[in-house]
Amino acid sequence: MPFPRAKSPGQLYEEVRSYDRVITPDGPLASALNRHLDRSHLGPFAIPPRRLAVGRRQESEDRLAFLGMLDHEDLSWKRCAYAVGNILQCWEHRGSHDAIFEYDGYVDDATERAVERIAKLETASMKLTNETIDPNFDVVVVEPAMLTQLERAYLPAEYDTVDLFADTEFELPPFRIHDSPTAIVETVVDSVDDENADNVGIVLDQESEYSPLIESALEAADIPFFGGPGFTDRSEHRLFLHLLRTAHRGTDTRISEIRSLLTVFDCDVVDADTNKRLHELDDGDLKWLIDFCHDVQEYTFSDALSVFERHAGDTLDAFREELETLTIADESITEARLDDLSFYLQTYEVPVDRENEGVLLADAKSASYVGREVVFYLGLDDRWTHSAPRRPWVDQDAQFTRNLKSFQLLLQSGSQQHYLVQDATGGSPVTPCLYFEELLEPEYDRFSDLPSTSHQIETAARAGDGFENEPVGVTSDPVETISKSSLNTYVNSPRDYYFSRIVDGPEKAYLTEGNLLHDFAEFYVNHPDEIDEETLSEVVELMLEDVRPLVRSVDERTRRTEYRASLETIVSYLDANQPTEGAFLTPSSGGDNAVAAHFGRDIDSPVTERRFTDEELGINGMIDLVQSQQELLDYKSGSESSATSIVKHAAIDEPTDEPDFQAALYLTYWRSQRPGDQLSFTFFYVTELVDDVIAGDADIDDALTTVTYYPESLTEHVQREEFFEYLREEGAQKCQKILSKIDYQTYAALFDAAQLVETTDSDELIESEFGQTMIDRLQAEIGEYKYVTTGSKQVMRAIVDRQKGAFFKRDLDAFESFVDERLTELNRRRTGDEEFPIEGLADETNYRRVDNRDLLLEGEQ
Repeated sequence: MPFPRAKSPGQLYEEVRSYDRVITPDGPLASALNRHLDRSHLGPFAIPPRRLAVGRRQESEDRLAFLGMLDHEDLSWKRCAYAVGNILQCWEHRGSHDAIFEYDGYVDDATERAVERIAKLETASMKLTNETIDPNFDVVVVEPAMLTQLERAYLPAEYDTVDLFADTEFELPPFRIHDSPTAIVETVVDSVDDENADNVGIVLDQESEYSPLIESALEAADIPFFGGPGFTDRSEHRLFLHLLRTAHRGTDTRISEIRSLLTVFDCDVVDADTNKRLHELDDGDLKWLIDFCHDVQEYTFSDALSVFERHAGDTLDAFREELETLTIADESITEARLDDLSFYLQTYEVPVDRENEGVLLADAKSASYVGREVVFYLGLDDRWTHSAPRRPWVDQDAQFTRNLKSFQLLLQSGSQQHYLVQDATGGSPVTPCLYFEELLEPEYDRFSDLPSTSHQIETAARAGDGFENEPVGVTSDPVETISKSSLNTYVNSPRDYYFSRIVDGPEKAYLTEGNLLHDFAEFYVNHPDEIDEETLSEVVELMLEDVRPLVRSVDERTRRTEYRASLETIVSYLDANQPTEGAFLTPSSGGDNAVAAHFGRDIDSPVTERRFTDEELGINGMIDLVQSQQELLDYKSGSESSATSIVKHAAIDEPTDEPDFQAALYLTYWRSQRPGDQLSFTFFYVTELVDDVIAGDADIDDALTTVTYYPESLTEHVQREEFFEYLREEGAQKCQKILSKIDYQTYAALFDAAQLVETTDSDELIESEFGQTMIDRLQAEIGEYKYVTTGSKQVMRAIVDRQKGAFFKRDLDAFESFVDERLTELNRRRTGDEEFPIEGLADETNYRRVDNRDLLLEGEQ
């Protein structure tokens, strides 16, 4: 894959050594030429036009012009920046500071005032415009096409030129494909040490993930570097702005949003409080921060900076100087002024003092040449492509040529070039930088289509780093039983289950609300006479008090209404469906009940919150309410699900991506207590009827979903007379019609004539021998009418629906085996015999249902 080779600094020097001035398009290239200078020379030798014009390195002109506007003009900061940016850009491409006036669409009062103000500044651009290089000097220009119109205006009338690229070809080294940015960074850092750091350059897109990764890795390895983070990128500067933003966000700021601040301020907050609102926490360590946020507009920027410095244990002298430069140090911290400050820091590069030692970090979009022996290129993807300004004064072709030549030169920097790339990320191919399309002949879509080598490097701790491992000789106790929530998590993602066992999760609003509704329901079963209109209001306020830190203050009124409606729904159901009193074989949960504690009462009902643990079955759980000896009930605060959906998500042969085994698990336990009984498990969705309660037309049945267990096979069940009568009374219209014309014996005989196929596919059942036999026999019995065929199919669909919406003996027998298999597998993984994989039984993990998303690293096992 050859393309024109860039001449080395040594080759260029031999061509230009006799000249007085060598004009280069790039500062580092000029420095490389100057290092070859082997004779006495008066004044600069190789130098870019701007540096020659002012005789020194100058701060960015856009920032200087912007600050000049702030000092003398009463305009908004964004309006000033827009005007200054257009003027300087047009100047660069047209060669005159007032060329902007040729474009009416970009001229307004601010532009006119900015042109006048800029004309008074002593800048490199003005020198390039008004002056030329001394014609007495013998001048040569390296690759004039890489100079802008303004830079070419500075050249003398006569000068020689030298091509930057030779007639020979540069053979592009193969791309080195790695699995991840982390692997790329590890490869680079493993190749660098204190001794060779000054010979190494790293080119990357400073807005990409590579920038913070390489900076952190070099710091951790104590390898010096420069050219990396600028003024705004410094963590302490960003955190100060974060503090000011937090103060203006109001009372809904959550702990999770300010963890970085709390770390700097040494404020320890337990994981359970992560989702809580800062202003609702009663914590002495946070009081000063809450007070600061409350009174932020009474502070000046300088005062706030002092507060930050005091609590962070750091000094931000450079930031204070910049506030004074902007003349806002003594201004109040209004949100508008904070927006101005943030905009300024995002728009302009504030100069910082650097020690130019160690590894050089170069930005792929601003560097043209890296004067280092060894150069690593990280990424090389489409983010390296320059976005040419879309303005009428920009010659797009000329700009593209400059960018392409700059990229071509950059790729050849140093004696050794290493191109480290990813071929795919997130399952999608990585698109190489678009300039490769101009430089390379082969067609390609990704890096692996080009000459490349694949690298898979195992991460190894650096010498002296990491933790020492010592065998402790302790065996883990096996897990004997599993709950429905743990089983759901494990089936979705075994690794998420593993982390859920060792990592504390934050308190969540919906869980807190659900627990309080459970507490109220349990309390009401035990003490129904304690609850009236007044005490219901007390419970609502109790719920709000507990949930307040976790929800937005603006939602409080809505939640008060929702809580009241949910409590009334619970009362309505329990008043109409008193549980059958009776002893339960297992103890109560023994947990705290917030509602009972509030009213100073005990909970002693034998039918509420009953815990069970069955090591023989390998399951455990908590039954909310024993409605009767054949009925269990569970309170839910989410959206209602149908019986069909509940059974579907309890599937074990083809697990769904939303596994939910609660009904199957609880019914499995309950049938061990009531063998041979038909049992039911009812989900009571206590928040489902909020709108209906408010409207005054709630029907409690709309909040109930019942899943039934039949202690028999589907075949035995559907051929019973009870099912026949059910179809006669509640079946579809044609189903009822045909069954009304036959007796039960005729119906039962259908199952003797052919074997029922137990399936959840109604078409499969209809097309089976049983299905066709049913149609033929009923037509013979009733007549060959179309409604007989239709009615027969409706019967079979009803059979399938019963299969899809209930559990039968075979289902729970299989579930018992399923639990046993999972526990065996789980304990094998806990002892280290195999890993906890990310993917669950449904193959692809449902990340919407994981609790530890940040710990599940895709592509790693």
